[in-house]
Amino acid sequence: MTLRDAVPSDAPEILALIQELAVYEKLRDQCVATVADIEREVFSPNAVVRVLIAEDEGATAGFALFFFNFSTFLGRRGIYLEDLFVRPEFRGRGIGKGLLLRLKEIATEAGYGRVEWSVLDWNTPSIEFYKSLGASAMDEWTTFRLTLG
Repeated sequence: MTLRDAVPSDAPEILALIQELAVYEKLRDQCVATVADIEREVFSPNAVVRVLIAEDEGATAGFALFFFNFSTFLGRRGIYLEDLFVRPEFRGRGIGKGLLLRLKEIATEAGYGRVEWSVLDWNTPSIEFYKSLGASAMDEWTTFRLTLG
């Protein structure tokens, strides 16, 4: 397995991974992103989104899309993992674990305070996977969203 930062030519593959994740999460109808959106938001000079690509034997196996946030209580930045996805045929090979550990390294090296993310409550395999890595659920918090446009 190889982990690397995404480059602009990865934009179509990143979108394909996002769409595959949307199917897995039963949210495909909500996935309206385009290659142009990925190019603009991940690779423009002012981009705040980063993507790690996982490859296995030369094939794209998965990705982690993340950005930086800030904890007022810690007084430090953190990483928010928006999406983590490993294609079904590559699961069980340590790719998801590798992506999460790389995010932890990035955060640790930069002196950040935490890495956090959300998971759908029905996604038991992912919840168990995250717990196996030492992550803890923030059950006392409820996520809210204002959808614009």
